Amino acid sequence: MRFRPPSPADLPALYRVCLLTGDAGSDASALHDDPDLLGHHWAGPQSVHDPAMCEVVEDDAGLAGYLVGVASTSDFEEWCGREWWPALRERYRLGVERRQADAELVRSIHRPDRTPPAITALFPAHFHVNLLPRAQGRGIGRMLIARLIARLEQRGASGVHLGVEPANTRAIGFYRHLGFTEVAVEDDGGLILGLRLG
Repeated sequence: MRFRPPSPADLPALYRVCLLTGDAGSDASALHDDPDLLGHHWAGPQSVHDPAMCEVVEDDAGLAGYLVGVASTSDFEEWCGREWWPALRERYRLGVERRQADAELVRSIHRPDRTPPAITALFPAHFHVNLLPRAQGRGIGRMLIARLIARLEQRGASGVHLGVEPANTRAIGFYRHLGFTEVAVEDDGGLILGLRLG
């Protein structure tokens, strides 16, 4: 496996990994008519906003996973409002009939959630990590997170958080083993886990 920062040319492959791991770690292709919507939220903007906080994992078969993160979630969300969402709002109009999963993601393009200050005050950074099966079980996720934490500490971040679907019990156990603890429960039941740094 090889590791490097992402480039704009990686976006299609990042989106593909995001889709193939988007259903609580399993393939979400059957849930979405538009294969790019998950990536527009959970892979693309982070990798474009702050590639220094991101890494892609590749082997001879291509991109096998990634970690995308940002040091300041508040700054990232402001940037998305200026730079990321406007073009997508033109592409994905409201009022178009879509299946439920896609419709929810399109609504969040037009009305994105903001991370509550109660979370960002203690855990300003956030990340998403997704690995295809061929990259799993090899310690890669743990290594990517450890390297991200080192970069975040260099940036002076006091903490980092991430969201996990409640059905993804394997991931929840993994993060708890790394020292993450529950800091909030979202309206849809999703867990926000956080880790203090420094």
